[in-house]
Amino acid sequence: MAYFDNVGKIQFEGKGSDNPFAFKHYNPQEVVLGKTMEEHLRFAVAYWHTFTGEGSDPFGVGTAVRNWDRYSGMDLAKARVEANFEFLDKINIPYYCFHDRDIAPEGETLQETNKNLDVIVSMLKDNMASSGKKLLWNTANMFTNPRFVFGAATAVNADVYAYAAAQVKKGLEVGKELGAENYVFWGGREGYETLLNTDMALELDNLARFFQMALAYAKEIGFDAQFLIEPKPKEPTKHQYDFDAATTIAFLQKYGLADKFKLNLEANHATLAGHTFEHEIRVAAINGMLGSLDANQGDLLLGWDTDEFPTDLYSTTLTMFEIVKAGGIGRGGINFDAKVRRGSFEQDDLFLAHIAGMDTYAWGLKAAAKLIEERVLDSIVEDRYRTFREGIGADIVSGKATLASLEQYALQNNPIKNQSGRQERIKLMINEIIYSV
Repeated sequence: MAYFDNVGKIQFEGKGSDNPFAFKHYNPQEVVLGKTMEEHLRFAVAYWHTFTGEGSDPFGVGTAVRNWDRYSGMDLAKARVEANFEFLDKINIPYYCFHDRDIAPEGETLQETNKNLDVIVSMLKDNMASSGKKLLWNTANMFTNPRFVFGAATAVNADVYAYAAAQVKKGLEVGKELGAENYVFWGGREGYETLLNTDMALELDNLARFFQMALAYAKEIGFDAQFLIEPKPKEPTKHQYDFDAATTIAFLQKYGLADKFKLNLEANHATLAGHTFEHEIRVAAINGMLGSLDANQGDLLLGWDTDEFPTDLYSTTLTMFEIVKAGGIGRGGINFDAKVRRGSFEQDDLFLAHIAGMDTYAWGLKAAAKLIEERVLDSIVEDRYRTFREGIGADIVSGKATLASLEQYALQNNPIKNQSGRQERIKLMINEIIYSV
């Protein structure tokens, strides 16, 4: 059956259109820097926020009006599958992502849970074959059920650790069956509330062992997806082991996993870690660890993970600048890990929110392309570091310099002349470019 009868296919109509159900900037086939927008952006829908989200918050029950909610149990799970593919078709998004517990309910036993999952996976597979839609990534929800109160791969209880391993084993099998291009590990409760009762060394060692087992099993079954870890500093634990890009990279390097994983970076998680999204992308990129993106934004007046749809043009411009300069996101994508606001409860708001996010990223891509083509930032950076391309600076970069040679140079007492960074002027230049495309 149809779930979005009153919405047709969303088309590109351009900046002059006043149709709220049309793209003003996202033209999938428009070529930017040698690739189409669709190829650059690789958009994906987050199954959890879009089809299972209810609009609840700590102070109130859900407000979302969804016509599939008249069902329950497995009938509800099946209805959500149908709604997902209708939505993907009408919004013209090629990918989707899910946690295992988003698509099928847990049963009384692990066997029953896996049976439920098999039914829905078969349904997903059939719909993917008929629609041409793809799975960007899947993952395991190892944070909602009370069994994970103290973590999963960092649990204090070996029985919980074993259950988590069984859940990921099934997730890898599901990913292989559905042709997932990536598999994500998000450590929802992989962290601690207090060090007073925590063996941090054991927990980190066990987490590394868990990843090694997952890699081994993926190889055993021939699942060649890109493995991704998603950093987040806090929520739901006070301190999570994958705090930010740098912390996660250090962990992977310590345990010899750096060549096996890349990072799935989320904008709102960067905010919670005290970083910008572009900072996290740059850190991952210069370490060869850039994998995929979760697109959203946080409210800077609130101190938690609000997962708003991205509408900040300045942020998406700098995000796409970093992505394009890094050579793209490869097998990754831009997944809208974002939820409509609690007051945006009508079903059509799902379309309007995704249109806003897609147009904002497309606008950012066009602005980023202009920054790159006109070498606006490149020329500024090159000029700022020009002293490292000649003389004593060139000796430093080449490795020829020593402390003794640098001291000898400094003892000449040549006047040191620093140059203004002109941050305000640069930001204005970016503003001018954003509003010119």
